[in-house]
Amino acid sequence: MRTAVISHPFCRKHKMIEDHPECPARLDVITDRLLASGVDIAITHLQAPKASRDDFLLAHDEPLVSHVEQTIPDEGLAELDGDTWLCPDSMKAIERAVGAGLLAVDEILADKLDAAFCSVRPPGHHANRSTSAGFCVFNNLAIAVKYAQSKGVKRIAILDFDVHHGNGTQDIFLDDDNVLFCSLFQHPFYPNTAVENNATLVNSPLPIASDGNDLKAVYLEQWLPKLNEFKPELLFISAGFDAHLEDDMASLKFVEDDYAWLTTQLAEFCQQQDCKGIISYLEGGYALSALGRSAVAHIKALVDAP
Repeated sequence: MRTAVISHPFCRKHKMIEDHPECPARLDVITDRLLASGVDIAITHLQAPKASRDDFLLAHDEPLVSHVEQTIPDEGLAELDGDTWLCPDSMKAIERAVGAGLLAVDEILADKLDAAFCSVRPPGHHANRSTSAGFCVFNNLAIAVKYAQSKGVKRIAILDFDVHHGNGTQDIFLDDDNVLFCSLFQHPFYPNTAVENNATLVNSPLPIASDGNDLKAVYLEQWLPKLNEFKPELLFISAGFDAHLEDDMASLKFVEDDYAWLTTQLAEFCQQQDCKGIISYLEGGYALSALGRSAVAHIKALVDAP
């Protein structure tokens, strides 16, 4: 598949308290591992454009956008919620994190790409329409989905395999029958969302110590039947790699081969269904070595899909 990695140096400018797990080094390990793997020569590298305030408002209420703008400090750090801080340069990172997905939509709809991985931070899937939370300021992926809808894409599927439930994304699209949202996550665990399902909502809670076999069962038994029925035109992925065995932020036992397997399945599904493409957004993943290996396995599976 014609695959791009979309990022921007400004995404490193967002910094929180010392030793915070959501740190600039997360992007560095992905870049370094890509170079070391040799996959780098097979992908296109694109710089994320600067998103606008109007873009933020596609998925968020005006009071939240204003609150974030007013909380950006002139110096030092300002607390946004109990887990998330802003620094003077945070908006520079946020604008590019959102902009990456907008560019990905444009490139795929113009038939210039088949897949894009947005290697950006801060992450987004815990941010709902009115609240930032859990390291997330704005919901990067949700904004890109809304943007794709504005460009005429009718049916969109979102797959979230972060170890934490994508509660913000669920909240934003809960009443939208044109968006299928599938999320697997450790349960019970942050953010402790009530598990619910409906025609376009597939939540797949996993107990502690679930591994790749459980991941495969979720996809084959729960997600794939829904995807086949829904027939999405465009596929989005909230790619969190914190369910990895080495990530001590949680207690699942996925390894990089599991992420590669799932990505391959999704790429094959897209080709069989004549889907326009895949847009993947980095979410969690805090054990740096495991993050780098897993993200590259994910990207390589996109590149290698015929």
